[in-house]
Amino acid sequence: MKLSNQKRALFAAACTLLGLVLHLVLSLVPNGEIHLAPLQLPVLLCGLVCGWPFGLLCGLCTGGLGALLPGMLPLLPRMLLELCAYGAISGLMMRFVHTRRLFADLYLSLAGAQLLGRAAAGAANAFFFFAGEYSAALWLRESFLIVWPGIFTQLLLLPMMAASLEKAGFIPRRY
Repeated sequence: MKLSNQKRALFAAACTLLGLVLHLVLSLVPNGEIHLAPLQLPVLLCGLVCGWPFGLLCGLCTGGLGALLPGMLPLLPRMLLELCAYGAISGLMMRFVHTRRLFADLYLSLAGAQLLGRAAAGAANAFFFFAGEYSAALWLRESFLIVWPGIFTQLLLLPMMAASLEKAGFIPRRY
């Protein structure tokens, strides 16, 4: 049994909405939307569950609509690139990583997407958005030090969420 494209599109839309709501709620906590990276969490989940095309679409929609949130419009190009990378890479990793253990697949795919997505964002910042002004130290600070609570939260929650969706029958069994 495969997940239909209609269900994937609906899941991507739900993930987009979840990202926007999480961002608004966490913006009530001082720096909550910065440290916990709420837009990334549902985009990564969508890629893990629905595959790279829908993960990419979710990243595009979440980034585009996220720019309408207060204070986010100046970040639109960077946000779009980073979220699209997370969604596409997490879906591609799930497609090609097969360890015969669901949680191993989920953790390897998620960690790979987090690293490669941050590398893509860093490269874009270094070569396009802040050419000549961006350094490896700044990339490490922005990509890991500031958002470590969000990275930890994603690593803790996303594999459990994806496995729970599978166990509940919302998505087909992987193995």
